[in-house]
Amino acid sequence: MEKINLKDFRFSGSQLGEIADLRQLDPADKAEMLMSGVDVEERERAGTYLQVDHGRVHCKSLQKGVEILDIKEALAKYDGLPGYFWTQVDPDKDEFTRSAAENLHGGYFVRTEKGAKITEPVQSCLFLKGDMVGQNVHNVVIVEDDSELHIITGCSVAHGSKGAAHLGISEFFVGKNAKLTFTMIHNWAESTVVRPRTGGVVDEGGVFINNYVLLKPVKDLQSYPAIRLNGKGAVARFNSVIVAPKGSYVDSGSRIELNAPDTKGEIISRTIASGGTIVARGFIGGNSVPAKGHLECKGLILGGGVIHAIPELLGSVDGVELSHEAAVGKIAQEEIEYLMARGLDENEATSTIVRGFLNVDIMGLPQELKDVIEKTISESEKDMF
Repeated sequence: MEKINLKDFRFSGSQLGEIADLRQLDPADKAEMLMSGVDVEERERAGTYLQVDHGRVHCKSLQKGVEILDIKEALAKYDGLPGYFWTQVDPDKDEFTRSAAENLHGGYFVRTEKGAKITEPVQSCLFLKGDMVGQNVHNVVIVEDDSELHIITGCSVAHGSKGAAHLGISEFFVGKNAKLTFTMIHNWAESTVVRPRTGGVVDEGGVFINNYVLLKPVKDLQSYPAIRLNGKGAVARFNSVIVAPKGSYVDSGSRIELNAPDTKGEIISRTIASGGTIVARGFIGGNSVPAKGHLECKGLILGGGVIHAIPELLGSVDGVELSHEAAVGKIAQEEIEYLMARGLDENEATSTIVRGFLNVDIMGLPQELKDVIEKTISESEKDMF
């Protein structure tokens, strides 16, 4: 991980203005957004939030029971969002959180009504279009008691970007017996540096599922979301699929704290280093009983690269059940030979094994989003092999 100088980036002066119809966007930008799971047609979506560089350009709810606002509007409407804003992430954590706190550009506020079952996903996109632009965003998601929500958030940069920095704060609040599925697809570029800072809390009987997909190059990314299960029977699951081609440095992980009885936490990651470097972190802390946690980190090295797996389990009370499984290696030759004996050539056999390894079926994604990921994997294969 290299030292990032925020003075290299422009944190002011890049406002695009409101876009009522997303189909009016530049075709190249629409293509990049689509590779992040964002559909400008807004088909089968409960709402959309789009920010380009330093300001919101599109924000609307399309389904009753879910409120979508720019974070600045939400702060004004709800008197600063007491009890929510900057409660899960420390604004003084590092220079990146301080930048976001001191010079807020935007971000989304999404809140469900109590008992609302939002059947279609809300989509958001935090897009970087200008060269050497620095983007500060702060997102707050509140899923009220007994409600359900799926957010698909796609972060991306314009084709040909010469450099950009994304600093994103996200805070999640999952109420009693509520469920939040949060799917993040990063579609960055070789010149992008990324510093998300994420925290959240889950109440009694609540469920938080976090899906993370990074298949394209990124210069330097550091991400370590932390979720606290504070209510009895709360559940958290992190699924991640990460590929780091040559020139990419990815330091990514997840943290779950089991703070109440009958809580469960699971972290599942699949990583491929195809010339780049991946630091794969995972932490589960058991602070109450009964509680169960499992961490699984598996990595493949294809054509060079480095994977450093750092699984951590911390039990602080008698009777907590925590386990982990970590493995870093290569594709077994006998697996390739098995498929070749059934008519595939070596490249086809290797591709089949990699696609199975990067299986996203466990994420429970809509079919159209699976199709986007499948297309991205196909385009990334030349970097993998």
